[in-house]
Amino acid sequence: MPFPNSLTAPVLEGDLVRLEPLDHRHAADLSAAAEEDRSSYRFTWVPAAAEVGAYIDAQLTRAAAGTLLPYAQVAKASGRAVGATAYWDPRCWPGRDALYAVEVGFTWLAASAQGTGLNAEAKLLLFTNAFEAWAVARVDLKTDARNEISRNAIERTGARFEGVLRSWSRSWAPGEEGLLRDSAMYSIVESEWEACRALLQTRVSTARTAESKTRRLAERRDPAAHRHERAQAETVGSDEPRGRRPSR
Repeated sequence: MPFPNSLTAPVLEGDLVRLEPLDHRHAADLSAAAEEDRSSYRFTWVPAAAEVGAYIDAQLTRAAAGTLLPYAQVAKASGRAVGATAYWDPRCWPGRDALYAVEVGFTWLAASAQGTGLNAEAKLLLFTNAFEAWAVARVDLKTDARNEISRNAIERTGARFEGVLRSWSRSWAPGEEGLLRDSAMYSIVESEWEACRALLQTRVSTARTAESKTRRLAERRDPAAHRHERAQAETVGSDEPRGRRPSR
């Protein structure tokens, strides 16, 4: 089922991260991000540097079919793309051009961006848009049932574990090409959103405070370098499009 024609995919911006519709202009940054420590990617589809162009093509093909809205995750501190995420698997009310549910998935971050609060803020932005702009009743998340890192990250968003569906979706684990995986299923429903939002806001606030302290320390150590990095970040993000309709 495709996304409704009336739906827009806006740029979503917080203090730590800006989610921009994925494009080939992000390829160089994503190539660098994907080649950091890859030890956490065992069960996740993360392209190698040489595969990033084909990865973006594949995501844009899904976007053109109306089944995916892919984003690049851009770190506000550097202005560089450090990962990706997406809305996908849209479900619409029968006979209506409106969503009742959507999944957030295809998420990965560079090793250096993990544990910095970017993922928490990205989820806050995506969930807020889904529940408050699109008025969905449910947001889904799922991962390989063996992926404890991903499952812990999902549970920290406030999403509820619903169970494991056996042989549910494609495995991305090396050596398991053409095989199916057991998927751990999670969700947030509309009645849980207020509490989930408060949880994520607290996590993001804590991360912002830590990032601010780190930035002030760096500025005191090397003021000239800090001003240069800040100018670069502002230049990179200055002319990005503010939104687009999903491709068909």
